[in-house]
Amino acid sequence: MTSEAQDPTNFLLQRLPIYREWRQHLHRHPETAFKEHETSSFVAGRLKEMGLDVACGLAGTGVVATLNGNRPGPAIGLRADMDALPIAETGSVPWRSVNPGTAHACGHDGHMTMLLAAADVLSREPDIGGTIYFVFQPAEEAAGGGRRMVEEGLFEAFPMERIFGLHNWPGLPLGQVAVKPGAMMAAMDLFSFRVRARGVHAAMPHLGTDAIVAAGALAGSLQNVVSRAIDPHHPLVLSLTQIHGGQSLNALPEHVDLQGTLRYFDEGAGAIAHRRMREIADGVARSHDVAIDIEINPAYPVTTNDVAATATMVRATKRLPQGLDIISQFTPSMASEDFAFMLQVRPGAYAWIGNGRDTALHNPDFDFNDELIPIGARYWIEVVGEALGMTDSPART
Repeated sequence: MTSEAQDPTNFLLQRLPIYREWRQHLHRHPETAFKEHETSSFVAGRLKEMGLDVACGLAGTGVVATLNGNRPGPAIGLRADMDALPIAETGSVPWRSVNPGTAHACGHDGHMTMLLAAADVLSREPDIGGTIYFVFQPAEEAAGGGRRMVEEGLFEAFPMERIFGLHNWPGLPLGQVAVKPGAMMAAMDLFSFRVRARGVHAAMPHLGTDAIVAAGALAGSLQNVVSRAIDPHHPLVLSLTQIHGGQSLNALPEHVDLQGTLRYFDEGAGAIAHRRMREIADGVARSHDVAIDIEINPAYPVTTNDVAATATMVRATKRLPQGLDIISQFTPSMASEDFAFMLQVRPGAYAWIGNGRDTALHNPDFDFNDELIPIGARYWIEVVGEALGMTDSPART
């Protein structure tokens, strides 16, 4: 860094009112998986204003911008997720969602803005040795947009050698980075059961069979998978998230549907859980004289950080001006992340960055902390500096 005027932090703070407007616009107009058409258009427009080469349409609504340096060097990718959740926002901020039943309750609006702000700085840097790909991915929330981007040729069209991801994290101090090699986020399987019975008048249950009672027995018995079938040294979470059945107040339904997720780090534990879920369903079906159909679909693999790429993200924190120590000893999250599909194809790393708030992700009152925008953008800039071997922070000139 040759002068304070070139300090990217100063530039980011000067531009923060603009970035805040971007973030709040995105928050106000959330879109769910593979429907991020307005979001994609907005992101692409900002990137084109920066003079970057922008490609749209990968995985339907994905956006990838390319910044070619002025000299040869490594090629890296920086990824942000774009989709919102099918959650009705309960907050009262002026920029609350205008799309009923849809909200940016996980902070993806902030992730996009941090990466756009970093691109804003880096696009003005005259001396970059290498190539930077800014990857804006659709459909992260249990819809597999990362997998689809890979399948549609992300790494062939944009031949990055490594890729990095960043997610805001409640409960960590503002700007605190947590990253370590190995598992960061759990694998996720999606499962569904259909309990099929003989529907009958509620006053004469003996003439039919009861799908609701059987579904209750199934829901209770499934919890034994975690408490009695899995080695406690291998964390596993089985959660029922939906139960649907019945349309009449005076009739037993013909079927009840149950759905949920299974999270784990150890594939062996996952296989045991699959087997026990099927055995429990079979036992409940026989004891209640019903039929139970079960479907288990692996959705996301474990998000596993590469050792060398993790070291890059660790070193990047040492270049940050706020001086927060990195967290490298922590328990991986049982939540899942489809950035894992990208990490299966290219080495890379995924980090959490503290948002300084305690409101949980996926809470209907969640709102991204705009104070994190310049900090997260600066961190992205330092990751680029480390990954491309730049001695000083990339600077505005």
